[in-house]
Amino acid sequence: MATGRTHRPATRSRGIPEATVARLPLYLRALTALSERSVPTVSSEELAAAAGVNSAKLRKDFSYLGSYGTRGVGYDVEYLVYQISRELGLTQDWPVVIVGIGNLGAALANYGGFASRGFRVAALIDADPAMAGKPVAGIPVQHSDDLEKIIEDNGVSIGVIATPAGAAQPVCDRLVAAGVTSILNFAPTVLSVPDGVDVRKVDLSIELQILAFHEQRKAGEEAAAGADGAGPVAAGRGDSASADKGPDGDVPAVMPA
Repeated sequence: MATGRTHRPATRSRGIPEATVARLPLYLRALTALSERSVPTVSSEELAAAAGVNSAKLRKDFSYLGSYGTRGVGYDVEYLVYQISRELGLTQDWPVVIVGIGNLGAALANYGGFASRGFRVAALIDADPAMAGKPVAGIPVQHSDDLEKIIEDNGVSIGVIATPAGAAQPVCDRLVAAGVTSILNFAPTVLSVPDGVDVRKVDLSIELQILAFHEQRKAGEEAAAGADGAGPVAAGRGDSASADKGPDGDVPAVMPA
C-alpha cells in the first residue's frame, strides 16, 4: 500500500477551492452513513440536508469532482464514497504520529475512527521519560528524543500536536525539520510554520466560548421577550430601564441584535 510520504492528494493540482475541500469530509460522512444502510442512490437535496449545506452548493462542489449525478435518479452512493475518498487521499495509508500523550493525546490514540478513514497511528511520542514504553491503545509510547528517527522510519508526513501550549512550537519546529508537512494542532497556541506546511487548529475552549456567546444571546432574547409580554401595567410605570436589567440588576453584557 502506498504511504503518505510518496503520494499526495490531487485536490490542489486540480484547482478545487479550499472551501469545497473543507466540505468534502461532511459529504463523505453522510455518504458513509447511507452506504452502511445499503442505500444505493441519493438526491442532491437529501445529501445536502444530511451534510448541512444547501443543494446548489453541493452540486457546485461535486462539479469540481466531475460528478453530476443522473437526473431523476441522483448520485450513486458507493461511487461518490470512492470518488471523495480518492480526492481526499483516503485510499492511501497515512502514517500519523501523535506528540504529547496526556489525557487528550491518549484519547486521540484510542479513537477508533482513524484506521477506517485511511490513517494509521504509527507512533505515540512524549517528553516524559516515565511514559516511555507504556502502552496506550496497544502502542508503546516512545520518548521525544527519538522523534526524528521515528518520523524517518515510518515515512510520516502528518503530525498531531497534543502538548501543552509552551511545548507546541518547539515540537512543531522539530516535526517540520524532520519532514512533516501537515500538522493537526490541539495545543492552545498559534503555530508558525514555513511555506509548504499545512496546519489545522482544533481549539475546544474556543468552540465552547462561541457556544457560550450564543447561549448568552439566547438568554438575552428570552428576557427581552418576557419583558415585552409584561403587559400595559409594566409599560405604564415609565421604568423602561428596569426591563433591560439582568437578574442582578445589571444591564446584560450581550443584548439581542
